[in-house]
Amino acid sequence: MKIDLTDKVALVTGSAHRVGKAIALELARHGVHILVHSFRSADDVVRGTLRDIKSEGVEAYAVQADLTTREGVDATFAAVRDHFGRLDVLVNSASNFQKRQLLEVTLEEWNETLAANLTAPFLCTQQAVPLMRANDPPGGCIVNIGDKGALEPWPDYAHHGISKAGLLALSQVSAASLGPDIRVNTIIPGAVLKPDFYSAERWQQSGQNVPLKTVGSAEDVARAVVYLCGESFLTGVVLRVDGGAYLSTHG
Repeated sequence: MKIDLTDKVALVTGSAHRVGKAIALELARHGVHILVHSFRSADDVVRGTLRDIKSEGVEAYAVQADLTTREGVDATFAAVRDHFGRLDVLVNSASNFQKRQLLEVTLEEWNETLAANLTAPFLCTQQAVPLMRANDPPGGCIVNIGDKGALEPWPDYAHHGISKAGLLALSQVSAASLGPDIRVNTIIPGAVLKPDFYSAERWQQSGQNVPLKTVGSAEDVARAVVYLCGESFLTGVVLRVDGGAYLSTHG
């Protein structure tokens, strides 16, 4: 299957490193020009990401902004307009990830997590739509990156899971509201990127608990994003990229 996204323009939030970078690079390999967004990433990390993306023969620019604020979102989309003058793909990948039991969550942590994981994608969606509808022909694709907390209780990450459940609801309301010209889908990654505090042995062992008996990679998520961007009859989809982890939990 060949997916042609040549000369499309994508904004990938949180794309200076980790899964966001993998998504941006995979889109670039398919001919997509990229606006790299970061919040706190070091300058040398951002420069390295830009270099890697440009090596695929596409244009890439960077913006640093706090997407939990109106000012940060405005600055990010101003950069899209200034550098590219159009937008075809929005990937809401930026996220925070706090481990807290429900009764341990402070109001500050609650607000911080909801702002990063739900409010920021909401604000970005609102700004992306007019740009996408100004395309000729009008249209675009939004992909939101969730996790298992969107679909099942995750007591150790209580407020994080709640925020991702809200993101899934945002995706589905957006898909129902923005058609036929704009499609909105959700990816639920499983174990695709080793946490810093995991040993290599513990990480590989975690893959033994799923039907495919292996962990995934950030590139698995990135290819799923490209697939959703290229398939014009998909909207409102929730795509699990988790090696069948859901079947192990509920088998």
